[in-house]
Amino acid sequence: MIEVISAWLVKQNVGVEYLPYATAWVGTALIFILCGVSYYLSKHQLLVMIHKIVEHSKNTLDDLLLEHNVFSRIALLTPFLFLWFLTPHFLDPESLLGHFFLTFAKIAISFQVARCIDSLLNVIKSSYTRTARERYLPLNSSIQVIKLIVYLVASILAISFILGKSPFYLLSGLGALTAVLLLVFQDTIKGLVASIQISANKMVAPGDWIELPKYGADGDVLEIGLNTVKVKNFDNTITTVPTYALISGSFRNWRGMIHSGGRRIKRSVIIDINSVKFYQSSELEALAKIKLLAKYLAEKKAEIHESCLALNLDPKDITNSRQLTNIGTFRAYIEAYLKQHPKVHNEMTCMVRQLASTESGIPLELYCFSNDQNWARYENIQADIFDHIFAMAPLFGLRIFQHPTGNDWRKIVDKD
Repeated sequence: MIEVISAWLVKQNVGVEYLPYATAWVGTALIFILCGVSYYLSKHQLLVMIHKIVEHSKNTLDDLLLEHNVFSRIALLTPFLFLWFLTPHFLDPESLLGHFFLTFAKIAISFQVARCIDSLLNVIKSSYTRTARERYLPLNSSIQVIKLIVYLVASILAISFILGKSPFYLLSGLGALTAVLLLVFQDTIKGLVASIQISANKMVAPGDWIELPKYGADGDVLEIGLNTVKVKNFDNTITTVPTYALISGSFRNWRGMIHSGGRRIKRSVIIDINSVKFYQSSELEALAKIKLLAKYLAEKKAEIHESCLALNLDPKDITNSRQLTNIGTFRAYIEAYLKQHPKVHNEMTCMVRQLASTESGIPLELYCFSNDQNWARYENIQADIFDHIFAMAPLFGLRIFQHPTGNDWRKIVDKD
């Protein structure tokens, strides 16, 4: 083809001294025109036809190929392949321009193939995310490592094309740089090891709710990458945490709570110790009208009566005989109330326990699980339970403790 161009230029009366330059310019122009035509046909004709076929296809795989630009990146290979193929035919490969075009084409093809592989790996990742039930495979980290290797190979090939040396020649020199490479890629190596350990031990997976106070992360895991883990906090901010931090430190994973079907309620009511007292018979008769307490009071009265008979004591003798207290009865009422509550999980632990008294009073701790894990509804369930408890406390002659406020002091001053 070079001879054809030269002969044509001679017919156009181009001087012999300008013939090599004119041949090079014409050959370059023809190469660019043919590469441009090939790109236009592949990008705006063939690719458009492929898009139409994909739109009418019921297969989801081709949709992923289209979504991740696999076809577009393959189409971009066409002009570079034409450049590589046409240059020896239109230009002297030994010339500076011909050598430059060939080197550029080889480098471009190397990196464009790497980009195509990159897109295909993204397709694999998306397909796995949509269909896989098991989320603990460290696919994202593995894909990032493969991408790193692919681009590293492309870079080595590019350098070998520029230097005109075999890629194996360059690889042989990397042995001496092992220490430097380990230093440069130490975070990547640590991240890969961490990803494997996280997967093997099933410590965390995308979608899990985790807490890492040290990094200000409290939300759902979006992605576990090679170097970072993305966490979407509940205020819709994104926190990135080093992957290695998940195995080098501690964090809380709420996955067990989510899978259990219940969400824990653990909160205390502080009872004023000065309001604790024994019940009189008249007071117990009034409480017996509460359906949730009827069975409890009947059983306790029977126990106390049997105890008094065994010890030959008068049931009215408060000093020596067993008596019911308002705080104990209130605790029994709360427990009965929780066990019949429709929003409290009836197959998980449910109890009301008295904790050690403090300077503020006697804490009664509610320990149970709601059967609704939704955050907003869970808070409403918890609030409704304690609203009821606060309202019922005076019926048992108990006072909920709170520190005096300015209004309390004002009332005292007004009385004086």
